[in-house]
Order: sequence, then C-alpha cells, then structure tokens
Amino acid sequence: MTAPRVSVVLPVRNAATTVERAARSILDSTLREIELIVIDDGSADNSAKVVRQISDPRLRLVQQEPLGVCAAANRGAAEAAAPVIARMDADDFSHPARLEKQLSLLCDSGADMVGCQVRIVDALGQAVESMQRYELWSNSLIEPERIAAMRFVELPIVNPTLLARREVFELGFRYGAWPEDYDFCLRALGQGHTAAKVPEVLFDWIDSGDRLTRTDERYSPEAFDRCRRAHILDGPLAGKATVDLWGAGQAGKPWLRWLQAEGFTVRHVVEVSPKKIGTKIHDTPVIADTELPPPDGTPLIIAVGAIGARELIEAEITQKGYTPGKDAWFVC
Repeated sequence: MTAPRVSVVLPVRNAATTVERAARSILDSTLREIELIVIDDGSADNSAKVVRQISDPRLRLVQQEPLGVCAAANRGAAEAAAPVIARMDADDFSHPARLEKQLSLLCDSGADMVGCQVRIVDALGQAVESMQRYELWSNSLIEPERIAAMRFVELPIVNPTLLARREVFELGFRYGAWPEDYDFCLRALGQGHTAAKVPEVLFDWIDSGDRLTRTDERYSPEAFDRCRRAHILDGPLAGKATVDLWGAGQAGKPWLRWLQAEGFTVRHVVEVSPKKIGTKIHDTPVIADTELPPPDGTPLIIAVGAIGARELIEAEITQKGYTPGKDAWFVC
C-alpha cells in the first residue's frame, strides 16, 4: 500500500448503527493515500464487528479497554503513520473532497491545522435550529487571524473536521472538567499554532440527543466557561493587573465578579443602557461606550451575549483603534 499522506483517527464506542457510514465516508475520499485508524474504546455493542466487515487495506481496527475519548484519540494519533493527522467521529459524515481540500490548504497556507465549514443536522438531515447561530459563526471564521481572535467565544473549529500536522496532535487531548476538544484547540492556538479553514461545507456534523456533547456535563456552558477562563488567564491576561469590561448584563456581571475574584482591577464597565451609565456595579464605574478610552495596553474583555451585539461592538471598537485578538477579546 502507498504510504499514507493523512492518517484519520476515528474513536468509536457503541456506535454500531453509524460507524460504517462514517468510516466509508473517509475511505471514499478523493484523497486515496490515507489510512483510517478506528479505535474501538471498549464498545459493548457490535461496533468492532461492523468495522471488521469493511474490506479496505487502508483501514485498521485497534481495540482497547473503555478509557474514554481522550485516550482513544491519543492512541489513534500514536498509531498514525502519516505526517498529517485528521479527526473523524463515528456518527458524522465527511464529504468526498474534504481531506483533499483540507490537505491542500494546509500545504498552501502554511497553517498548522485546518478545518472546514460544516452543516449541523439531525439524523434525518434536517438543520438543527438550536445550533444555527453557532454554525453561522463557526463557518464565518476562515482566516487564521479571525480564528485566533475569536477563540474565546466558542470552539472555532469543529473538532471532527480537524486536520493538522503531527506536532499539533502531539499536544494530546487531556481529561478535565471541561470539553477536551476546546481545551486542545485553545492550547494549540495559545502556543502559536496557526489555523485556517476551507471556505466550503465539507462535513455533516450530526447532532443527536445521545451524542456525548449533549449528555456529558463536561460539555455544558459552565464547563466551556471554566475552559475559556483558564486559558484567558494563561494567555491575554497573563501579567496584567487591570482590565476593562464591556457588558453589565446577564453575560457581563459573572465576568466582572470572576475578574475581581481573580485579583484584577476592573477599571471600567462599558454599557449602552442609559439606566446603568454613571452608576457603579461591584464598586466599578459604568461608562458609556462613547467614553471608552483608546487602547493603552489594558485588555478589553467583551461579554455581551445578545444576538447581533458582537458585530456592532466589533465595528465600534475597531473605529476606536482596538484590534480583536490583540487588545480586545470577545468571550461570548
């Protein structure tokens, strides 16, 4: 067999009804020089039997005790023979040109990791209404600068679309009280690895009620907050004592309390509500958006969750000289 250019890692546990479709979508890729490594993480159903029935020399099944998705993904990366590794999940569908186009972008752009745009659908192929905002936002992040700048909003690259150089995967997925894929992405970006995205829908992300992201508390909003806060402390806020905060609403107040609890001086809280401007919240003066001082090295944390607010705020702070991802950071 020709040496693989890409090794695809597919962890599976108890996905006998979906793993064949997922595996075949990889094996049917227009990029032929691949290997597919299926890590059966202690399945109690017929997942392994289903995989064994797929006849393709590029497919390899590795079975292990039920150690969890992190261990399975790390085992797959360790088993990989290619210099480039990609991820796949057992209930999703990879479009035929996905790997070829992602590998091409990886080589041409010089990026360290590459994703693609996605469709988030249910098992019947229908759009998942509750995920449309995230889908639109994620699909809008194409260029490396935007992906890095917006990484504290949410996971900027859908994990099973990831294709990256081996050294990125060598960071390893790690267990914690938060989503391992978001932690992995934030560590990679925080260490200077660059990310890009193919501006084309090349992946169907199947959302279902029994998907791990729907059933495990490690993927709850609170867990995502723990993850982003840990990484923002180690990144943009490292060595800082004073910050500004935009937002004194339902999203902003918890950030104000947390920043103060972490020992930061919150110089101002920026608001557009006339009722709040001129008051104090937790002893912090609330100023109008028009009073936001120009950039002076003080990080600006923007915690406003209303639909459409992010775009309006970004336009306003850009006019004032702020650069998202440099001195201004959106966190929701």
